[in-house]
Amino acid sequence: MASLSEFFSHLYTMSIVFLSLLLVEIVILFQSVIGSTLKSNKPIISTTQYLKHMEEKNPTISYSEKLTRQQDSMECAVCLSKFSEGESVRKLNCKHTFHKDCLDKWLQQSLATCPLCRAKVLPDEIVAKYDRMQNQIGYDGSDEEMAPFLLSALHGNGLQRIF
Repeated sequence: MASLSEFFSHLYTMSIVFLSLLLVEIVILFQSVIGSTLKSNKPIISTTQYLKHMEEKNPTISYSEKLTRQQDSMECAVCLSKFSEGESVRKLNCKHTFHKDCLDKWLQQSLATCPLCRAKVLPDEIVAKYDRMQNQIGYDGSDEEMAPFLLSALHGNGLQRIF
């Protein structure tokens, strides 16, 4: 009787694994169909192009003590670290200054506004194109990205003993 119970337990486990793989294939198919329609209808820009627009509108400068006299703060409002002589910073049109890398990360995750006053840093059109690209990258249909998700789902159901 114990061996019959063990057999059904393994049968249940394998059924879950195969159904999960089938679900993965359906998601991949769905993403490829949706992704192809999104790509064909609306223009997008890459992160590199987005940051290039940022550089054109707000070029990187080297921090100096002279710059401090022209502004209120001597620290980056994103990371809260003080500026050091010669560091790469960006001074926005609103006159707020940030470390280049801190601001670039902020702008890639935000709506392209100043972290302090929320003034627009880039035109809405560029931000919308970048957002469309980010939405498409969420999942690109590759099996490598789905594997950790699948394994974590299996782990949560106590099925890790198969692997």
